[in-house]
Amino acid sequence: MKLGLRLTTASVLALLVLVPFALIAALVSGGWGPLHDLDATVTDALHGWAVGHPHATKATVWWTNIFGPTPLRIAALGLVIWLLRRRARRLALWAATTMVVGGLLGALLKLLVGRHRPDLLDPVARATGYSFPSGHALNAALAAGVFVLVLLPVARGARRWVLWGAAIAVTVLTGLSRIVLGVHWTSDVVAGWLLGVAVVAVTAAAFPRVRATPVVEEGLEPELAQSPASP
Repeated sequence: MKLGLRLTTASVLALLVLVPFALIAALVSGGWGPLHDLDATVTDALHGWAVGHPHATKATVWWTNIFGPTPLRIAALGLVIWLLRRRARRLALWAATTMVVGGLLGALLKLLVGRHRPDLLDPVARATGYSFPSGHALNAALAAGVFVLVLLPVARGARRWVLWGAAIAVTVLTGLSRIVLGVHWTSDVVAGWLLGVAVVAVTAAAFPRVRATPVVEEGLEPELAQSPASP
């Protein structure tokens, strides 16, 4: 009964988030003019700002490198190791699975859609590979969701606000950095955010939980706060 409820919840969450993602993907694949025009308008405006503010652009490059997919995956691996030391094996498996599944989906969708990156006359940064969805935005959303849902049980009081604030800031600013640097269209970044949220929501809904407490308040495994670390 509980498994059926979790699967139903996962399906509803998937629909709520994946429908707008699928719509954006369809419009991108179909070359819908208004979306392309909106993307181009935002890219031109932010690129002009980046060219005129070299110091801010340099800081943006630092940010996008620090919170790129590889550093975030390394951070997630560190979290998995920490969970294993606390004997939270199911939670460690969930965190690893969420990051891997999200990353593989993003890579597969890049190949399927095959969208080219912005081609600017005076680029301030360069990136290789296809553009849709943004891997930086996707992995930022994945990592943020994983860290929040894992660490909520051990974060109390103001620390929870700090945890949520840091997760939102990393996700939003990392995605925006890709548009400012002219290596992604806006719709790439929005799609990356949506896909990341969808993967976290679905895997979290399917996670077997002992207590039916709200995950956004108590995390996936509230018992983690009492879990001892292994020697």
